[in-house]
Amino acid sequence: MRVLVTGISGFIGSHLAEYLTQILPEVEIFGLVRPRSCLCGLNRVVSRVKLIEGDVRDQISVLRALAEVRPDRIFHLAGQSAVEASFRVPDETFSINILGTVNLLEALLELRLNPVVLLASSAEAYGLAFLAELPIKETAPLRPLNPFGVSKAAQDLLGFQYYKNYGLNIIRARIFNTLGPRQPIHYQVSSLANQIAEIEKKKREPVLKVGSLENKKDYIDVRDLVRALWLTADRGEPGEVYNLGSGQSWSGNEILKLMLGMTRARLMLETVDKKHDNKNILLEPPILLADINRLVKLTGWKPQISLRQSILDLINYWREQG
Repeated sequence: MRVLVTGISGFIGSHLAEYLTQILPEVEIFGLVRPRSCLCGLNRVVSRVKLIEGDVRDQISVLRALAEVRPDRIFHLAGQSAVEASFRVPDETFSINILGTVNLLEALLELRLNPVVLLASSAEAYGLAFLAELPIKETAPLRPLNPFGVSKAAQDLLGFQYYKNYGLNIIRARIFNTLGPRQPIHYQVSSLANQIAEIEKKKREPVLKVGSLENKKDYIDVRDLVRALWLTADRGEPGEVYNLGSGQSWSGNEILKLMLGMTRARLMLETVDKKHDNKNILLEPPILLADINRLVKLTGWKPQISLRQSILDLINYWREQG
């Protein structure tokens, strides 16, 4: 089997590469990476993965990669995933997430390839969910509240359209909030973990800067997530969509309380107002909680790593840096 992972150098992609090398020693793993991408997350698997330079926004490079690999399975993880950045650069967000997906799917059609394609959508595509709709089922309406969510909703619908129109073997996974080692600093929990680690090292003043803590999110450990991604691609039905989350939600205040209990540093809290020009550019859903029954029934998958362990591993990751 030949597996291609777009965005393999990213947070989820690098963890997926590690997982695949552990459970599938005979599988050939290829990764699409943008030129000059940081490959530090792939240190443990660099000898097992063949990297191909390319950009999903450039259809020629996507065609070349697919023609070379001719994969049996594709995990399409490449994308712009930062909610805050999506407000600043909506054009880039749409270009990477939507046009990049179109380029991938059109290249498959041109090359007459039909592998199983796992499209990594996002819970942000659901956006505004009402209490009567919780936990959120895959049949819930899509009401995205930020450009990132809009881009993932469009990507999600593209997957369905190409399945119906062209018979491509596309499975969609709506991923809820992910935690774990190597998570980029632009995510709220990772930012807090990094600040705590730097305060402990006396690299900054003992002031923990926090944003809004009211929203409740469904968190899944990245190591649990990559197991779910593989199982979904392996057993899922083309044309279908599956929620990938933990089935539990926590507020920012609950997360912060857990984190403060993991350090001996004496901290002061400072609330950071990220509103600019009287516009709330970080508009996010007040609550995201996944109904994961479809995934569990299909695969038997269940989360194995607790929220506490995920957070501790993330803090320890930042403690080990520099």
